[in-house]
Amino acid sequence: MSRPRSGEPVSRPRPTLRTRIAGLLAVAVAAVALTAVEPAPPAAQAAACTGTSGVTVVVDFAALGGGVQVGCAPGDPATGLAALQGAGFTVTGTARFGLAFVCRINGKPTAATEPCVNTPSATAYWSYWHAPSGGAWSYSTSGAGGYNPAPGSVEGWSFGAGAPPSIAAP
Repeated sequence: MSRPRSGEPVSRPRPTLRTRIAGLLAVAVAAVALTAVEPAPPAAQAAACTGTSGVTVVVDFAALGGGVQVGCAPGDPATGLAALQGAGFTVTGTARFGLAFVCRINGKPTAATEPCVNTPSATAYWSYWHAPSGGAWSYSTSGAGGYNPAPGSVEGWSFGAGAPPSIAAP
């Protein structure tokens, strides 16, 4: 192969189809990896939200030997599940239904008590509630993944047979 003379264009070998496909595949894998990473929820705020600064979340652990925890999901979370996570609570779904069914909040009930394979029994599950700030609790007719809470409202979670949280909505 002769060297090109000064000023002549240098010809480079064209990439093969295999090289092009490998490059495109690498870009596609990187794009999927970036979109599959879920951002961590913001740090929990240990008090109710003020005004319409976010959605207040009340979680009643009394039936599991704990107390009641209140957090604030800042801004306008798109779903009740996003509000629960945005207020700093960790959520575990079931093996069968994923996060479409909340099985554990902050690790409760324990795996020894509830394996979270299918939905828990009708006497021991996380019931989901809504209330206006300072108002009465209403049992949710929607799942947490399909309900859009308004900023300034209160979301409640209570473990047991479907009783509302044991405190009034803040």
